[in-house]
Order: sequence, then C-alpha cells, then structure tokens
Amino acid sequence: MSKSAAWKAFPHAATDYSYAGTALKKHWARLHRGDAEPWPTDTKAQDAWRAYHAGDFARAVELGLKAGGASGTNAANKAAMIYANALEPDEARKLAILQEVARRCEALQASAPGNANAWYYHAYALGRYSQGISVAKALAEGLGGKVRASLEKAIELQPKHADAHIALGTWHAEIINKVGAMVGGLTYGAKKNAGEAHFKTALELNPDSPIAMTEYADGMVMMFGRSRMKEAEQLYAQAVQCEPADAMERLDVEAAKAELDD
Repeated sequence: MSKSAAWKAFPHAATDYSYAGTALKKHWARLHRGDAEPWPTDTKAQDAWRAYHAGDFARAVELGLKAGGASGTNAANKAAMIYANALEPDEARKLAILQEVARRCEALQASAPGNANAWYYHAYALGRYSQGISVAKALAEGLGGKVRASLEKAIELQPKHADAHIALGTWHAEIINKVGAMVGGLTYGAKKNAGEAHFKTALELNPDSPIAMTEYADGMVMMFGRSRMKEAEQLYAQAVQCEPADAMERLDVEAAKAELDD
C-alpha cells in the first residue's frame, strides 16, 4: 500500500470534474490556464491528470510517479501539493509531503531544466512549507530566496504562467507583511508595486481563477492594510461566484466562501 493510500478523500462530488476520454484534451487549455502545463502525449500521464482534476489526489500521485517523465511527475507533484495544502489535517505530515514534492522538483529541474512547472511547483511547495514553519523562520533559513528564484525561473521559461505570477505577488506581500516595506525592500527586494503588478498580471492571464482573486485580496491587505480592505472583500465576493472547472478550483471556491463567512 502506498503512503498516499490513507489520504483524505476529496470532500465533494468527484463526478463533477470527470474528464474521461477526449474530454480531457478538449478542456485542457481551460484546466491549465493557470499553470501552463503542456498537453501530455503519454496516456499514463493523461490518466494521472484525470485523477488529479477529479480530486483523486492519492491516485494521481501513484499514476503520475508510475508514468514518470516531466508530465507524469508534474501531475504527481501538483496532486500532492494541493492535497497537502487543502486537505491534510496533520501539520507534520503536510510539511513532509511538501518536502517530498520539493525534492522531486529538484530532480526534475536537473533532468528537464526547461520545464517551467519543475520550477513553479518547487516554489509552491517551498512556499507553503515556509508558511507552515512561519515566514520569519523560513526567511532565516534562506527559503525566501529559493522560492523567488524558482518563481522567476518559471516566469522566464513561461511568461504567461499565471500561477507563478500569483505566487510571486504573494512572495512580495508576505515579506512586506512580516518585516515591513523598508526592510523588505532593502534586505529581500520585496516591493509593493511589484507585488501588485504580479497579481494584476495573473488575473489578466486567468480571469476565472478563484485563487488568483483570493491571493490578490490577501496580498493587498498584507501590503497596504485596511485601505485596501474594501477591494479585498470585492475580490473574495467575485471568487465565490467562480464556476470551478476541477477539484482544485472547487477547493479554492469553498475556501473563499469560508473566509467570507468568518
């Protein structure tokens, strides 16, 4: 039995996001507008992505690792990191999953350095890991620089990588929120205008993305405080109205609803 066999099930109807047969390719551009993942020619990798989009994250990891290659590995990594961030209740296990993803990404960077998601998923995993151990501790350990470098590499390889722009906006916002604008700018190169520009670019590239809206909202409050609270609330209200195309987007919409209800 694989380590992922005991993972929690996706808490919504998986049939809502089933892309059997040719449906996956038909909807691929919409499903991957955020991460710009190329269409996989390998049928085993396609099955891994089908499992991922349907919310069967454990199976997606298993199938993706068996398929191998860049697309199979990316499917496994994305499934693991979304599961860890959204559904794993045990904090230590969550952090361990994110560390595993980061290690697999580093191996893929070595074998396929031109693969944008080898760098983006690496940054995502390290970024969520950093949030788990505290941003301050992560900065002290030098993880902030690694996250930024991987995001910038992903955008260099794929300028229309909306999710990398979201994450880089969040990178600027969290550092400014933690150490202040002056120290953040002088020590880490974090800038409010750069952060906001990345959020805007992400929404332009992927206007139907609930996570782009909620991360933008959170980032504005972290960088500018209550002066941007009304705008942030409007972005959350827009996020809950999004029609999710897959399990990840459903989790993002539900998270936005929970935030609005608080």
